Amino acid sequence: MPKDTAKEQKRATIYRMDMPGHTCPYGLKSVDLLKREGFEVDDNLLTSREETDAFKERHDVETTPQTWIGDERVGGYDDLQVHLGKKKPEEERSDTSYQPVIALFAVGAALAVAFTWFTFGTLLTWQTLAWFISISMVLLGLQKLKDIESFSTMFLNYDLLGKRWVRYSYAYPWIETGAGLLMTAMVWHWLSVPSALFIGTVGAASVFKAVYVDKRELKCACVGGDSKVPLGFVSLTENLMMVAMAIWMGWRALI
Repeated sequence: MPKDTAKEQKRATIYRMDMPGHTCPYGLKSVDLLKREGFEVDDNLLTSREETDAFKERHDVETTPQTWIGDERVGGYDDLQVHLGKKKPEEERSDTSYQPVIALFAVGAALAVAFTWFTFGTLLTWQTLAWFISISMVLLGLQKLKDIESFSTMFLNYDLLGKRWVRYSYAYPWIETGAGLLMTAMVWHWLSVPSALFIGTVGAASVFKAVYVDKRELKCACVGGDSKVPLGFVSLTENLMMVAMAIWMGWRALI
């Protein structure tokens, strides 16, 4: 292939909003992606609402940014990602994702190791596992609390106690977060242990019935109401971890 042809194929033209009160983030992402992929970018700024509306009308598009590679109009940022192989087309994308859970547990594990290093001067002890569970409880509770209304709606799809007492769906995130904090601090076992044992047992029974007995395909409310995590192993693990933590801390308090 002639060099000038190859160079022409690596040129892109983009039109994006960059007005005094608003810079389009998808436009910035598009330019960044094109440059990282080795394109020479002809970056055209739409600096007023009138200019933006005129551009949309002229090219019969509803949104900006709009990118051209050669003579082909690729479209917006999502379309550009698909065109460059960075993202699957919408019809091929899965409706489920474990990414939020993986990120949350990874941070929980890192924090547990950091606590262990600070306290004992070593990376791993049995206390590291306990802190991992209690910190994960706090992080999971926080995810639910950021939009408790949305969480409660999803939670009521499967929780056995929530279906009978709706207010429990609003109390659950606070109980989980509070128990996790107390267990991390290793104080007030008389409150944290029964709290975690109760919600963990009810939660595990609810998930087991919904998924493995009733064979329902639901989204898990474990990381909040906007979750794409399927109900099943992750939520069951969350609840069983709370039960195990409660039993272990209760046993330690007795000896």
